[in-house]
Amino acid sequence: MSYQVLARKWRPRKFAELVGQEHVVRALTNALETGRMHHAYLFTGTRGVGKTTIARIFAKSLNCERGQSADPCGECSVCTSVDEGRFVDLLEIDAASNTGVDDVREVIENAQYAPSRGRFKVYLVDEVHMLSKNAFNALLKTLEEPPPHVKFLLATTDPQKLPVTVLSRCLKFNLKRLLPEQISGQMRHILGAENIAYEDSAIGELARAADGSLRDGLSLLDQAIAYGGGALHADDVRTMLGSVARGQVLGVIDALAAGDGERLLTECTQIASYSPDFGGVLDDLASVLHRLQLIQLIPGYQPEEGSDDDGALVALAERMTPEDVQLYYQIATSGRRDLVLAPDARTGFEMALLRMLAFRPGDGAPAARTEKPVAASNAVPSASSPRSSAVAPARPAAVAERQQDSPPRPRVDPVARPEPTVTAVTAPVARDANGLPNWEALIEQAGLRGPFGLLAQNAVLRERDGQTLVLALQPAHMNLAVEPMVSQMEERIGQVLGERIRLRFVSNSREAGAQTPAARAAQARDTAQTAAEQAIEGDPLVQSLKREFGARVVPQSVKPLDS
Repeated sequence: MSYQVLARKWRPRKFAELVGQEHVVRALTNALETGRMHHAYLFTGTRGVGKTTIARIFAKSLNCERGQSADPCGECSVCTSVDEGRFVDLLEIDAASNTGVDDVREVIENAQYAPSRGRFKVYLVDEVHMLSKNAFNALLKTLEEPPPHVKFLLATTDPQKLPVTVLSRCLKFNLKRLLPEQISGQMRHILGAENIAYEDSAIGELARAADGSLRDGLSLLDQAIAYGGGALHADDVRTMLGSVARGQVLGVIDALAAGDGERLLTECTQIASYSPDFGGVLDDLASVLHRLQLIQLIPGYQPEEGSDDDGALVALAERMTPEDVQLYYQIATSGRRDLVLAPDARTGFEMALLRMLAFRPGDGAPAARTEKPVAASNAVPSASSPRSSAVAPARPAAVAERQQDSPPRPRVDPVARPEPTVTAVTAPVARDANGLPNWEALIEQAGLRGPFGLLAQNAVLRERDGQTLVLALQPAHMNLAVEPMVSQMEERIGQVLGERIRLRFVSNSREAGAQTPAARAAQARDTAQTAAEQAIEGDPLVQSLKREFGARVVPQSVKPLDS
């Protein structure tokens, strides 16, 4: 006898054998037991979650020779015929292949005739959304008022494409994506019945790769058994899927938590040696970060039962701040999306990890120096340098206000931390008559570059309120004043001023107009550009070329000399 794939061999033949979808099974069971059945049912959901399987079981329940019930016998000629796909009164129509109105017209004409063997003639239309508009119109009348011996069972993965006139004539059941635990449980049951040796971690890898589809999961299981020569080993499964071990993902996070760039690159090289799907590795990284955040912020949360990395997760959660985990998660998900824009997948993967290292909160400002004062830079610190708790001030949440006079919102810190002493590390900043520091000098000495510089250059220091510097910002730039950027600016500026300060941004288009450093720099560039163009036009050689050869100065080709 030829081999039968697991997805077909273990296809449920009774409602009790279904994995998940209890809400659908309960509704259909009650309808069958009470006789209160609708004439048209619509089953929606992603691939491989049981839409057509449920429809076939329902057809057996309607026509079983031992009586209509939610528990068909599975032994009579009707049940066996349905299981083998040869029951004459169950007409399965693939709407993807039979989209035209002529195909539907044939269904309508045949629906008038009584069933040949069963009590009901059941029409199972798969991927019904593929029918043409004319086909839907032809079906509507029969779908609303079919003969009493006809039941319509419609299945689709894309219900949004169905006309509302069809939706209104059906009872709709939305089948859920299966959880990895449900898929792995069914896999263990099947492997036990098939007497196939397996490793639990291999089952977990396959269940996650199934992405909510049991059929996809069983297809992967078939492939993994063949790849492993009749057994299921975690290393074989990871090689087949192009995934990496959870311990390697934890190694990446551990290197990030330590700020160890050299070890981070080593972990990347080891991962790359498996030729993995780098997008899948970033997904795994985001998944672990999600679990870390749950451990940190949800009291009493316990990691997954039976997971080998429980202790490592708890240890990492204690070493990392919730802000770090949020930042790394955001970079992992955005890096996953941007992989297609990278020169190659490995480069995109490594840049995502290096971005996490570069933007580690608290690492942007250097420690106290003993040499002559130098303006702080925005360069990424040495990967092996630990965080300096002696100079890093606590990071209060900045408030970016939309209204000029609105009071600041209360700050909420998930974890209380002691406030370290702040030590000035640069020369004193020039101040005006009101004691306000020179904002442009402060930007330079604090080394605010990149995103920090963009925010600072478009702001105007308006006043000081205690330990708070109030900055006016144009409404178009208010979206820049977000965490963790503002907290890091507070740290850097606090280093320069030698005290713990807060920044409060208020929206004010008039005050933050031409007075910002960015506006003044733009005005200086315009002035220099105008002077350069006038100098070229007045140059004797240029005038001679124009006169003798009809030359002209190409617009925008003149640039001022760098100072």
